[in-house]
Amino acid sequence: QVQLVESGGGLVQPGGSLRLSCAASGGIFSTYSLGWYRQAPGKARALVATITTGGRTNYADSVKGRFTISRENAENMVYLQMASLKPEDTAVYYCNLVTFGATSYWGQGTQVTVSS
Repeated sequence: QVQLVESGGGLVQPGGSLRLSCAASGGIFSTYSLGWYRQAPGKARALVATITTGGRTNYADSVKGRFTISRENAENMVYLQMASLKPEDTAVYYCNLVTFGATSYWGQGTQVTVSS
């Protein structure tokens, strides 16, 4: 059974930076596709960034050039480095893992609030 635990959220001023971390347990981490999603109040959960087993990345247009997703297979970790944060980035951020068999797992989420 795969489990995901996010950390690193918090309150940050506009223009600031945060790094989110997601620790995975269970299974063979290096074979999984990974991603970060976010859900703002009153809105549907939306893709932020994904990274494949081969390291190929994909970003939502709204975060391109500001956010960077990375993975450390040896540590079973996936990260989201966020820079130049805007108030519209405020949301609960969720870590996602998809196995080779297309089973999807989610973490519990971490709140990111961008406000002065």
